[in-house]
Amino acid sequence: MATPGRAGRVTTISCGDYVVGAAVNGRLFAVALGDGTVHLIDSETFDAEPVKVEAHNGAALCLAADIDKGAFLSGGEDGKLVRIAPASSKEVIVETKGKWVEHVTAHAGAGVRVYSSGKDAFILSKKTKEPRKISHATSVGGLAINPKGKRLAATHYNGVSLWWLAAQDGQPTVLEWKGSHLQVAWSPDGDYVLTAMQENALHGWRLSDGEHMRMSGYAAKVRALAFTRRGHFLATGGSEQVICWPFTGGGPMGKAPSEFGGAGGPPVTAVAANPLHDVIAAGFENGTLILGQPGPGGTALIQKATGNGITSMAWNPDGDRLIAGTEGGDVHLVDFRLA
Repeated sequence: MATPGRAGRVTTISCGDYVVGAAVNGRLFAVALGDGTVHLIDSETFDAEPVKVEAHNGAALCLAADIDKGAFLSGGEDGKLVRIAPASSKEVIVETKGKWVEHVTAHAGAGVRVYSSGKDAFILSKKTKEPRKISHATSVGGLAINPKGKRLAATHYNGVSLWWLAAQDGQPTVLEWKGSHLQVAWSPDGDYVLTAMQENALHGWRLSDGEHMRMSGYAAKVRALAFTRRGHFLATGGSEQVICWPFTGGGPMGKAPSEFGGAGGPPVTAVAANPLHDVIAAGFENGTLILGQPGPGGTALIQKATGNGITSMAWNPDGDRLIAGTEGGDVHLVDFRLA
């Protein structure tokens, strides 16, 4: 059973296995674990024990907020896409025999869910009865829906495919660049697509004119990237400091990034941009948590190193509570309303 414990503004819950992902939907946080469980946490009552849902027979592999308020989607190595409702009920939406459900995303405004298994992604819309299957030459490395809910970016080897979600057929626009592309993010204005690559680098495209962006020099693989709320910066992990690339005035081409926090220490493994304020939370391989912003504004220490690396983070919609999952199964809940 999870056991909450508090130190200052940080409440730590021991959930027992590697935290694969963290997500938020309304007042509920959720974490998916390597043991196949999903834990629901009420952001208003951190002292309460989380609700544990046995979601998968085997490891959970991905987690996202669902299109319905308070609900979540998880995919697992049992080949199931599972919808978990606020009351902890579980519904298997899809089951793929002999394949893993490796990535999942959703857009509430568009009423669309998307998941991937191997080379194929599937678009599930409230407006259609059957999922639309879209295939790629190699395995899908990441999924992201643009802010307007109209286009899907699916990464794969040698680039990214952009699909129109409302179309029932047609071919994608392919953004090409050699190498294996994994995580993907859209800028808030929808004009930039950025990917984290298998090598220690990012690549990006400006859709308005097809301009390429190559961002390298990282000490480790970039496992986390997030645009700040107005899209002025892209915050990334993969280095001893949080690297923030500027996206004003035409993008980062030819510009040096801003940095903050953690110089001379372990790499940044997770970042999360606050939804209402121009600040970024960052987690490190040694378990340290900080809050900061690009440039010389300084940083605030949220939690000292625990030795338990941060794997994933999410903010609540009000931007005053934060969840951070770890390699060892601890989940840190940070309440910035507390002194």
